[in-house]
Amino acid sequence: MRKFLLTLFFILIGSAVIIKLSGNQHIYRTLAMTIFRGQMGPQIDELNDFPTRQISIGNPQAWPVSASFGSTQINNELLNKAISYKTTALVVIKNDSLLYENYFDGYDKDRVSNSFSMAKSFTALLIGKALREGLIRNLDEPIGNYLADFKQAPYDAVTIKHLLSMSSGLDFKESYGSMFGWPAKAYYGNDVNATVYNAPKINEPGKVFEYKGGDTQLLGMILAEVIKPKKVSDYASELWQKMGAESNAYWSLDQENGMEKVSCCYYATARDFAKFGKLMLQYGKWNGEQLIDSAYMAQSIQLTPTVTKEGKPNTQYGYQWWLLKHKNLEIIYARGIKGQYVFCIPALHTIIVRLGHLRAEKKGEEIPQDIFDYIDLGLSIQ
Repeated sequence: MRKFLLTLFFILIGSAVIIKLSGNQHIYRTLAMTIFRGQMGPQIDELNDFPTRQISIGNPQAWPVSASFGSTQINNELLNKAISYKTTALVVIKNDSLLYENYFDGYDKDRVSNSFSMAKSFTALLIGKALREGLIRNLDEPIGNYLADFKQAPYDAVTIKHLLSMSSGLDFKESYGSMFGWPAKAYYGNDVNATVYNAPKINEPGKVFEYKGGDTQLLGMILAEVIKPKKVSDYASELWQKMGAESNAYWSLDQENGMEKVSCCYYATARDFAKFGKLMLQYGKWNGEQLIDSAYMAQSIQLTPTVTKEGKPNTQYGYQWWLLKHKNLEIIYARGIKGQYVFCIPALHTIIVRLGHLRAEKKGEEIPQDIFDYIDLGLSIQ
């Protein structure tokens, strides 16, 4: 027993030294918040596990309620499928009115939950706001014009547009299945900005679409620079208030610098997430006021002229917003890894929000099947 304990002691000490020297101290929090909690990854209700900054409301604007609300018909087979994926919220807005709303698993209209990667799409809206206000001059500028540490190769050829289109050509090790991957370091680590330094260049910027949270974090760092002394959450509050959000939202921060994790971790209600959809459908206009330039919004929902790692044309992505065509309908959407979705259907002036704990499995560039199920569920409501 003594020999076993001594061996175990040296293994633990050796592991601690290796973790320290390799800069992977985030492993401790990763283990504490996953395996030691009986979980295999981040969850939608971890608001209190990290520092946060509030995105404050102004004058709330409640969604008008449709005359059909409460008497609509719905496809029960699709609804049961949605419930099987541990859905927590379903909201359908049509013609700017609340058509359908349902909550599950103890959630309600006032409860906030994690956006995960939907935050990338919201960050792109803040870039559009900064562009309209002249804080960013144009999207073709090198990021080194705003971030002094990124003036040299391999960053000097990377532009803001490349970051928006996920085509920076930089390798941030976007592995969701590894505790040592970029997502784990960004989510559980103490310094989110540090995760984007020293990324090797693997492709010429602007050529290859490769989904990477590091590109979005660089956008957040540019935002943080141009809006000083405001914080990114303060800047988001300005938009949040103009949109008439009904509840305060929250953005998770890192421990060391209080920087927003802009590639994820925006906590809000389903009703308020839907307001991002309305802003998209209105090309950046709200109550007659142009909050984000309409030309930028139009660019955001165009497929960028890039190719995938396999050399196939990009058929899914604009400026941090996903795009698809389903049943001859053009659909713009934000999505998160646990099945967080805001679907915008311009032709029907419809917004569908789904929040929950799970999404369908996917391989490579394929679209998770549950996306089509939620869209069909929303479209079935009459």
